[in-house]
Amino acid sequence: MTGSAPPGPVSPAVMREVLGHFVSGIVVVTAMSDGGPAGFTCQSFASLSLDPPLITFAPARTSTTWPRIRQAAAFCVNVLAADHQELSVGFARSGADKFAGVPWRAAPSGSPILEGVSAWVDCTLWNEYDGGDHTIVVGRVHDLGAAPDRPPLLYYRGNYGVTGPPLG
Repeated sequence: MTGSAPPGPVSPAVMREVLGHFVSGIVVVTAMSDGGPAGFTCQSFASLSLDPPLITFAPARTSTTWPRIRQAAAFCVNVLAADHQELSVGFARSGADKFAGVPWRAAPSGSPILEGVSAWVDCTLWNEYDGGDHTIVVGRVHDLGAAPDRPPLLYYRGNYGVTGPPLG
């Protein structure tokens, strides 16, 4: 492309459509708050640092669950398995008892580890940063585990999917 005109504003719809081409996993961030277990679905999650061990995720500023988890200071990131589409949808809802009928066990911090997840990461809050209409959260990892036989739930262009067989 050539030209000297500055680019125009990026529309949220176009940004969502284009960045939907990036495959991501789906996690549910959980904690024990004063009102019992709390959790929400999050697509923006990544490993950040090995030394010190840090992860990052980004809840929406409109989230009513993140403030409850922030107050708890300890949380668990649950990497959903391929058969957890219902959990992803359920924990994305507002105002419902998200844990009704959902089996879980306590992580070392006491935060819920959802049954059958592909992996879990137990953390404390390291820091938060402004991320526009989201908050960028950094968590310090204290414990973690994985179930290699449980492939992850993937999200691509607005749809759920699973991994295929390994190449090569």
